[in-house]
Amino acid sequence: MKNTISPTEDEPMAEATGDYEIGRGKPPRHAGFQKGRSGNPKGRPKGSKNLATLLNQALDEKVYVTEDGRRRRITKRELVVKQLVNKSAAADLRAIKQLTDIVDDVERRTGASPAPPEPSELTATDREVVELFVARLRRQIAAEAAAAPETEKPD
Repeated sequence: MKNTISPTEDEPMAEATGDYEIGRGKPPRHAGFQKGRSGNPKGRPKGSKNLATLLNQALDEKVYVTEDGRRRRITKRELVVKQLVNKSAAADLRAIKQLTDIVDDVERRTGASPAPPEPSELTATDREVVELFVARLRRQIAAEAAAAPETEKPD
């Protein structure tokens, strides 16, 4: 099915002579959007920002902080983390809970292992080394006990 091209803004009505197939994915040209006009004029305005963008911008703002008598410029994000860690170190239970939740979330995202794997069984050589170490400790303790002055014994 062949139709002539509908006139566009660049071509006057008389000069629309080329072939244009109308079909799936090829709508009639006269039914398309006008140039410079949005298909959804009441949609999101250009330049508007979502909550995540606004939050990231606010956290990335720089502020001045005095640490160890020196003035430094750091982001609010860094400042929040420092304050949370400092409160946790001061035994603030709510801050400790928040910090552990954040650490767990970060470890889960980065794929950090939650706990190291169980150690393997001791080999014969390992057992021998441990036994020698224990025997040496016992000799040392016995020698220190013999060298120590005797305390008064109860009657």
